[in-house]
Amino acid sequence: MFTRKTKSTIDSLIGMSTTIKGDVGFRGGLRIDGNINGNINAESGEASVLVISEHAKVVGEVRAAHLIVNGEIVGDVHSSELLELQPKARITGNVFYKALEMHGGALVSGKLSHDQALETPVLKLAASSEA
Repeated sequence: MFTRKTKSTIDSLIGMSTTIKGDVGFRGGLRIDGNINGNINAESGEASVLVISEHAKVVGEVRAAHLIVNGEIVGDVHSSELLELQPKARITGNVFYKALEMHGGALVSGKLSHDQALETPVLKLAASSEA
């Protein structure tokens, strides 16, 4: 019997004493406690979760389905499912999301953009059911 991993499973960890200079690609779950100087991209079309801890700093673009931020990102952020901004989150860049959960204390210096294209079928269904 095949069992699927839950979305919250973390497969890889980049520790606090680690600094990476270059782009990082991943699938599944990734937690970052260290520093990344480069873009972070989850495999497109796959369920992914990326955790940027309060100790982490990322300088580059970040793309993931489910993104949990409690550290610092300097660059644009793209979340195709859920973006959670925890109290110590600091983002300097534009943020593109489908669903957003923002805790008190989180800071975004940039434009917040809800991606309406992801919900177009839902909106059409709701509009047709009201008619």
